[in-house]
Order: sequence, then structure tokens, then C-alpha cells
Amino acid sequence: MNALHSPSHSLRARLLWLLLAAVLLGTATQGLFAYRTALAEADQIFDYHMQQMALSLRAGLPVSGAGVPGEDASDGASDEFVVQVWTADGLRIYQSGGWAALPQRAVLGFSEVQARGTRYRVLSVQTRGQVVQVAQDLAVRRQMARTLALRTVLPTALMAPLLMLIVWWVVTRSLAPVSRVRRQLAQRQSADLEPVSEDGLPDEIRPLVHELNGLFDRVREAFEAQKSFVADAAHELRSPLAALKLQVQALRRAGDNETRARAASRLEAGIDRATRLVEQLMVLARQQATAASGTQPQRVALAAIARQAVGELAEAAHARQIDLGLTSADEAPVRGYPDALDMLVRNLLDNAIKYTPPGGTVNLEIDSVDGAPLLRVDDSGPGIAPDERERVLDRFYRIAGSDASGSGLGLPIVKAVAVLHGATLALLPSPSLGGLRVEVRFLPAA
Repeated sequence: MNALHSPSHSLRARLLWLLLAAVLLGTATQGLFAYRTALAEADQIFDYHMQQMALSLRAGLPVSGAGVPGEDASDGASDEFVVQVWTADGLRIYQSGGWAALPQRAVLGFSEVQARGTRYRVLSVQTRGQVVQVAQDLAVRRQMARTLALRTVLPTALMAPLLMLIVWWVVTRSLAPVSRVRRQLAQRQSADLEPVSEDGLPDEIRPLVHELNGLFDRVREAFEAQKSFVADAAHELRSPLAALKLQVQALRRAGDNETRARAASRLEAGIDRATRLVEQLMVLARQQATAASGTQPQRVALAAIARQAVGELAEAAHARQIDLGLTSADEAPVRGYPDALDMLVRNLLDNAIKYTPPGGTVNLEIDSVDGAPLLRVDDSGPGIAPDERERVLDRFYRIAGSDASGSGLGLPIVKAVAVLHGATLALLPSPSLGGLRVEVRFLPAA
């Protein structure tokens, strides 16, 4: 049997087994208690009956020294009670069944004696001149007591199957919403991510279905983002690939070395641009995968990432005659993902270097504001107009008239990393260098 459907993994089967076992155990315990209580009460009733019989006989027979002449007249029938009356001198003046052969000397009160192969419960009561004995066969008494006790237990035993049936109905009824949700999900197509109805669900199941609907929403958003990403990527790749094809054709048609060299240079530049676009697309796809993977964040030294990024981009900045520097690096940690934070810093610096004219300046600083890291990148470039600052955060959007080559993915990657870390991203005029200032304000590390 499949482990997923075994009784040990079935909530319904587990509840039924536990509740039915509880019903059986409770019924058995109650029945045993009622049986023993009924036996004890039956013994008390029989003893009381013997006491009343003895008291009714103690003054009812004359005192006589003669024996009872009819003691052999007993027919040997097994009467329920045996009665004997003795005088103070030890003479038996009455007996109801001589075959019982009760002892002549009696112990006053209740006692048990062995007679004729069985045991008797004997009550001896002394009056002024007589001793009255009333005896009962213990086998008969126990049989009658058991009969009374079983009659007491019988209703409880008959109730057990009814209780088990009620338990089965209640469990099945209570778990019906789970079966309804399962049927709804089983009938869905793979692309159907609409929320599951929460109407009529018990309080214990509604949070689970609510979280499931939240998961559907996140998956739907991821699908939509993926579809949009694929469509945008296909659109953006079409232009550089078409340009590469034209440049290859121009290279083939080149009639002299100078034309061929110029065509080869353009082809190389087109390949670099396409390579850069593909790299950024892969970075963005990896960033989206990180956001959806559910990986736990960790404490990251943002200052160390900044130093490494500045060192690795120093050559590119030097090639454009740009002064790239790390003006401050506070050691306030960030709780996040090292690779994603490295993408953020690199893209900010790369954008600033790319759009800053030769001979300009790019400064990176990391400060701590109320325990929260604040990353700033200032450049002396042309900046971004206020009405363009929101749009440049959209994927593949490029400012019209810009001379710098790019794919429009740098700042969208920065925005995606900032959202992943719960940080706020702001594009502002740089008060120190006159170009653009990009601020990323992180949450304090827990």
C-alpha cells in the first residue's frame, strides 16, 4: 500500500481509530465498573433479605426441648434459603432442609461455611432463648447477582455500536470540507491558479486554504513576470541579432581592407552589446530565481562587497578617465543575500561609470543611519530628469537621446534586489557632484 494512503498517514483513519478506541475503552471501563457495582449491590440486597427473614423468625417459634420430628421429611429439593432454629441448649427445633447439614454451633452474624460440597452464606441471630440461622447457597447467590449485573451492563453494551456509528458520522462530516477542497484542486488544469473558495471551511482548515491561495497568487505573479520577461527579452534580442546579421553581410561585401576592418569593428561592438544584454538578462533571471527560492537570508558585510566592487571596476573607470572612489564604508551589516547585493553594487557603479562623461567622478559611500545601512552612489553625469526617474526603473527602458550603450536592465536589477531585501530605492539629484544620486536604504540587520 502506498505510504501516502496508509492509515498512519490518513487524518480521517487516525481520528476514527482513536475515537473508536476511546469509545470501546470507555464502554468497557464503564461496563466493568457497573458490573462490579451491581454485584456489590446485589450482595447487600441478599444480606438485607437474610436479615429480614431472620428477624421475622426469631419470635415466631415456641421454645421446646424436643427435636423436629419431620426433619427427614425433606425431599432434598434445593431451596434458595435454608433456615434452622436452635435452642440455647443446642437442640435444633426447626429446619427447612435437613440435607444442608449446617453446623450446630453458629458464629453470630455473617459467616461462610462449607456444607454438602458447596459454600453457604450464613446469618446467625441470637434471641433470648434461641439461635436463628438463615443460609443461602453462594453459587445460587452469585448466579443471581451476575444475572442482575449483566442486565445493568446490557444497555451500555448496546450503546457502544451506536456511539461508534455517531463517531464515524461526525468525523466524516467534519472532514467533508477537506474532501471538497481536494476535489476542487483535482479538477483544475495546470494553468488554473484562481483562489480556492474559503466559504464554509472550519477555522482549523481556513488558514491552510488561505495560505494556499496566497501561494497561488505568488505563482501567478511569477508566471506573469516570466511571460513579460520572456516577451521583453525576445523583443530586445531581436534588434541586436538583426544588427549583427547586417554587420556580417557588410563584412562579406567589404571590398578593401579599410572597409573590412570598419565592418569587423562594428561587428565586434555589436557582439559585445549582445553579450552584455544576455549577461544582464541572466542576472535578472537569477535574481528572480533567488526571490522565489525561499532561501534564508544571512548577515552580510555590505562594506566588504563595496570594496571588492570598486576594486574590480577601477580598470573600467580608468579607461574612461573617471575618478572612482569609496568615500566611506561603515561596517553596518545587512541581512540578505551576498550574490544579490553584489549585483546591486556592481550595477549601480557600472551605470554611473557608463553615463558619466570622461574626466568625471563617481563616489560610493556606505553610512549607518539609526543602525540601518544607507548606500549612496553619486556621479557627475547628466543626471535623470524628474519625469524620467520612475520610468528608468522599468526593464528595457532607455532615455531617449542617450549616447551610452545599454540594454535598460541595470537599474531594474537594482530595484529587484532592493525589493528582495525590503530596502527603499530613491533617485535624486547629487548635491555634491551635480549629477545623479542613487540611495538604497536597507533595514537594520536583526
